[in-house]
Amino acid sequence: MKILLAGHNIDRDIINEFQYLQPERQDLTPETIAAAYARISRNPAPVNELRMSARGEVEKARLSNKNIVFEMGHSSIAEHAVFNIDVIGVSRLLVEEIERSRLVSFTEKSQRYVLLADDFVIPDEIRGTDLEKMFVDTIRRQNAFYHELYAQLRPYIFDKNQKLAADPANTSLLEGWAKEDARYCLALATEAQLGMTINARNAELMIRRLAASPLAEARRFSGMLYEAVSGIAPSLVRYTSPTSYDRERAEALHAEVSRLAGGMDTGKAKTDGFPKSGVDENSGDLVRLLSFEPHTDDKIAAALLAGASDLSFAECLGMVERMTASEKEDFFKSALREMRAHDAAPREFEHASFTYELVVSATCYAQLKRHRMATLTTQSYSPALGVTIPPAVTEIGREAALRKLCLESEKSAREIAVKAPAAAAYILTNAHRRRVIMTVNARELYHIARVRADRHAQWDIRRTASKITHLAKEAMPLASLLAGGKDEFDAIYTGIFG
Repeated sequence: MKILLAGHNIDRDIINEFQYLQPERQDLTPETIAAAYARISRNPAPVNELRMSARGEVEKARLSNKNIVFEMGHSSIAEHAVFNIDVIGVSRLLVEEIERSRLVSFTEKSQRYVLLADDFVIPDEIRGTDLEKMFVDTIRRQNAFYHELYAQLRPYIFDKNQKLAADPANTSLLEGWAKEDARYCLALATEAQLGMTINARNAELMIRRLAASPLAEARRFSGMLYEAVSGIAPSLVRYTSPTSYDRERAEALHAEVSRLAGGMDTGKAKTDGFPKSGVDENSGDLVRLLSFEPHTDDKIAAALLAGASDLSFAECLGMVERMTASEKEDFFKSALREMRAHDAAPREFEHASFTYELVVSATCYAQLKRHRMATLTTQSYSPALGVTIPPAVTEIGREAALRKLCLESEKSAREIAVKAPAAAAYILTNAHRRRVIMTVNARELYHIARVRADRHAQWDIRRTASKITHLAKEAMPLASLLAGGKDEFDAIYTGIFG
């Protein structure tokens, strides 16, 4: 057995320094590794020798990539080329579009931990138009209120949590609580930055997807990402123009909605094409379980049995169905007895899925979207869904002021929507909401519960995750025996196992 380190990512500045010292080198590209790995399936030579050969023949390696990836359709070869990308000065709204890519890694500047300055993006649709002054004035009022809220929330939170505040080690934690509640008044135009690790295949997909976006900022990002990676790996990033399918699918679906709805009330009270202010925070179900398979516990138990035997799934399911309720409980206890707070649920739990309808704030969605094993279908942010007000803001007597600011933001959004509908959402706040349809398997439900229902999680996502977990427990009480936040795991475990 041999384990050879084929390469690793290093800072681009170091590569540039090396290239400056040896300008004749042409092999400082991840394409050679991709080409070498592509040859593994048909060449008996050791892979390290294939890499050596590819480094010595870069143009030949590029031609090989072109033939294998694009002519033969083996796109996974492009996944061996990986890029680390700094993304700076993009809007919070664009970050949501960027992070829709499931197989890409992101680390984002947190509005929970960083006290924000007043940086924001002016969308290309608005810059230089008669909307710009109104847009900027609204953002400045939001930012001023953010600093005002933080100045009031910080002493209130320290006073409310005096035991924690007595230890200087908790200062950052308590300040974070103040920052995370103050940010609800900030616009989706607020500047963000992130680090992104992406392979060539997904870079190509992201470039093409964002090139078809109605947002000018997304289209500009698409072009800049192409410029950043195409020169390094031209043989792996080729098809980046949106197809008619990419461009026209959304329009076709919108047309179908209009045709099918006809005169029916779709539930959107609109003025000039933009939703009016609507439901209050506490009205309606914010988390609803839409569907799940009946006898989910039985299905998961059968999958666990099948994975531990040579029996067919039907045979295993028959065994489970013949068990008494007590025997089924004992079976799941046996399967989960050695689980600890940081252990993932068994892979067999992925055979069961749940579909939820959620109405969540932009703040909550920013955290929910990080669960990329879930399938998320989102609607646009809509004032018709109301706003989410942090309890601490209510407790310090500033709820009315925040609601007033949200209404002013909605008025500005309505004006923008008349001339630049795609850009209207930029002026809405982190308190504004969107509807999300989420399908998630039982294994990922465990992960959501552990991370987001934990007491250290931000209160908004914790509230949503706790409701998601509660509904899952009702649907599969045995498989979800140990589901819950990390902080309560020991108590749950002791309650079951003693």
